[in-house]
Amino acid sequence: MQLEKFENQDLINRLHKFKQAHVLQFWNELAPHQKGQLTKQLESFDFQLIESLTELASAQSPWEKIARAAEVPPAITLAQQSPVDPLYQQARAAGTEALAAGKVGMILVAGGQGTRLGFDHPKGMFPIGPVSNRTLYQMHFEQVLGRSRQFGIRIPLYVMTSPPTHDETTQFLTDHQFFGMDPADVKIFCQGVMPAVDKEGKLLLETKSRIFVSPDGHGGTLEALARSGCLEDAKTRGIEHLFYGQVDNPLIQICDPALVGYHLNSGSEMTSQVVRKTDWSQKVGNVVSINGKVQIIEYSDLPENYAKQTTPDGALKLWAGSIAVHLFKLDFLDRSLAQADSLPFHLANKKVPFLDISGKQVEPNEPNAIKFERFIFDLLPLAENAIVCEVKAEDGFCAVKNAAPANSETPQHVQNAISDLHSRWLVEIGAKLAPGITVEINPMFAADVESLKDKISAGTEITETTYFQ
Repeated sequence: MQLEKFENQDLINRLHKFKQAHVLQFWNELAPHQKGQLTKQLESFDFQLIESLTELASAQSPWEKIARAAEVPPAITLAQQSPVDPLYQQARAAGTEALAAGKVGMILVAGGQGTRLGFDHPKGMFPIGPVSNRTLYQMHFEQVLGRSRQFGIRIPLYVMTSPPTHDETTQFLTDHQFFGMDPADVKIFCQGVMPAVDKEGKLLLETKSRIFVSPDGHGGTLEALARSGCLEDAKTRGIEHLFYGQVDNPLIQICDPALVGYHLNSGSEMTSQVVRKTDWSQKVGNVVSINGKVQIIEYSDLPENYAKQTTPDGALKLWAGSIAVHLFKLDFLDRSLAQADSLPFHLANKKVPFLDISGKQVEPNEPNAIKFERFIFDLLPLAENAIVCEVKAEDGFCAVKNAAPANSETPQHVQNAISDLHSRWLVEIGAKLAPGITVEINPMFAADVESLKDKISAGTEITETTYFQ
């Protein structure tokens, strides 16, 4: 076929070399601006990388060998986190000092859409406050602002979106005046994308003028931080450590002084917060140590016989479940960025709608394509002195993912978890709560149970649904 007005011969040659020329089958039907968009998209692809990644799809999985070597990671467990324990006191003091010195920033990963929630917007815009109806974005922004005020500093917040959520997120946050944060302290940046391929390694057309692409995974955070200038911004501010969390978990203990302190006092370049798994089949990443290096094996990759291993007392051997909360030393991120293979791509079989050769839209009934994603936790084996720090799930992890009537991770589950957490804070400081009431504490009122002591007197009676703000 003679292509009309296609002047990039180098691109044509590359498409033929890598057997991808089929993506131009509708070229002559396109309007000039559509031709420009398709050309620009194709020019951005690394065809050599796509080909080499596709070849990995047929390679034998190494997980059996990896799982055989997996041991319990170096961990700060709940038993070591008593407020009267000297190590805890030292950690909290070190974290407080670092926060008060303005050495900690925050990364919020917010590229997901609310599709599984039946919510046709970025997930961060989903209302979740059990009393206030605050959105996920508002809850996280106010946590950062609450910490900033607690320590008398300005914690910068770096928000990573994805191409489908970027514009709407930017508009939403602007319209809501960044929920009280100084706009200069909020940097919104967009992660990259990768095309999907079919089982033969062929690119898939989403429309006649666009290749199907999807976000490159939370592992794309590192390159996106650098590309957007956010990493340089953090350096300019004197930030030495970046706290990382995902938008769907409103229980994140953002910039918790004790967690920051354990990270610092351990000399860790990357620290991961974990929960103790309640069941071997729990769908969380398994944080393990292999040959002295901490890493994560996804639940779907850990063979069942290894996942079921127990200790002599009957507890799970591989107990540490990842909740996607990390602390990074900035120097470590810089070093990792310079290392080309620091974040390898993972392959996943997915259902991807596409145009067939006749231009008809096809909705597959089963996985028909391979997507390529990076995971930020793959940096763990590269980090010096990496540790994990346990948190009770009810204190730090309850992500909202599913619409009712799912059995877990629904809005109602998360709202209950928020109210239960704040109820425990109130009881801990000596307040008296009537049975069955819902409470919610805005972090601008109190960032944690320690700061709540200064706001509410022991013996205070709370008899009705209350939002402390």
